[in-house]
Amino acid sequence: MKTVLFICVGNASRSQMAEALFNSLTMKARAMSAGSRPAGKVDSLTIDVMKEIGIDISKNKPKPIANENVEKADKIISMCEGVCPVVGRPIVHWEIEETKGKGIETVRRVRDEIKDKVIGLIEGIG
Repeated sequence: MKTVLFICVGNASRSQMAEALFNSLTMKARAMSAGSRPAGKVDSLTIDVMKEIGIDISKNKPKPIANENVEKADKIISMCEGVCPVVGRPIVHWEIEETKGKGIETVRRVRDEIKDKVIGLIEGIG
């Protein structure tokens, strides 16, 4: 089974949404997420906007990028601003707005943008 690793800085919002959306939309692959500097908890607005579409991530915890997960991943997608901390592997970069400190409308818009990108990614997986 193919594995996708979504990474961002805090693993508190964007990569958490991408992982949950991916895993809820397909069974032909699986997703993981991690952060270069994991936050203490998943952002509460992120939890709320995911609940709005029937996905509960309230028990998720931010995780650090682990070498074993990088090695397992068939595809790595970065949502980091600037330099991505994973080296030696091809990385796809998605320009996704940071949600930290933003209001719920922004978090919803980012969720929907991520969902569209995830659907495209799933369609491309053989």
